[in-house]
Amino acid sequence: MNKRILLALTLLLTSNFLMAQTRYISPDANRAGSNANHRALYLTAPDVPRTFTMFGEKVPLKVWDVRERFDRELLFNSYMQGSTIYILKHAGRYMKIIEQKLRDNGVPDDFKYLCVAESALRNQRSRVGAAGFWQFMPKTAPSYGLYLDGEVDERYNPYKSTDAACKYLKQAYRKFGNWTAAAASYNCGMGGYNGRAKRQGTYNFYDLFLPNETMRYVFRIAAFKYIFENQKALGYNLTPEDIYRPIPTRSVSISRGLGDLSTYARSQGTNYKTLKFLNPWLRNKTFVNSKKRTYQLLLPRR
Repeated sequence: MNKRILLALTLLLTSNFLMAQTRYISPDANRAGSNANHRALYLTAPDVPRTFTMFGEKVPLKVWDVRERFDRELLFNSYMQGSTIYILKHAGRYMKIIEQKLRDNGVPDDFKYLCVAESALRNQRSRVGAAGFWQFMPKTAPSYGLYLDGEVDERYNPYKSTDAACKYLKQAYRKFGNWTAAAASYNCGMGGYNGRAKRQGTYNFYDLFLPNETMRYVFRIAAFKYIFENQKALGYNLTPEDIYRPIPTRSVSISRGLGDLSTYARSQGTNYKTLKFLNPWLRNKTFVNSKKRTYQLLLPRR
């Protein structure tokens, strides 16, 4: 048989088969309720609470724009289910570390939700170079006790970066007199917040017109607090087995170089992947530590 004829017959048979497998759908099937398989989704907006406090300070929800901005962030983050569930899972591994550091530094517990808003509890790097759980910029980090060089970047250390964030927030609180302003300044900078507050004659965040990112930022923190505290009511039915647990570790003090990190990891009964996962502040494949600084290295518990 001619090859062209054979190809044409094959295409025809394939086309007929696919058409036979496709169920006919009438034009009315797209109308809501006309077909059991094509019903409209029943969506509801999460309820905005009547009263709400954050950082121990009252959020004035009776003010229309305050309520609507809270509503917006609550709606956006409640319906980003995949992302929010992933954050709730990660919280089981990292929240206790952050909570303890906030207590030790005398900073309100609600600032753990600022960390969620910044990085979703992951050691991320932004397009402008901010890094770690608390998203410090490389020029700002050393001012708050975080060391950076070619092989170490302590912005990626959850313990030290939380201490650094606490230093910033306490400094901002002393400057502005309230924690909500301190939180807003974490996004737009103390200088940026101070300049706008002076021009507008108030340091009260809820009375200020700020850059859109900062205007949304504080309410995103509030939304995450509300979601974390009302998971079941919002439909997040996670079981204890769903939550990521802390990894059992032991801490080793080092003040010398370790050489090739793959070789070092094997000498400690682990591997390079685990060593880097537990110590993301180690940025190279080797660790020389020429300045003989002291670090706390985490290794799997034996």
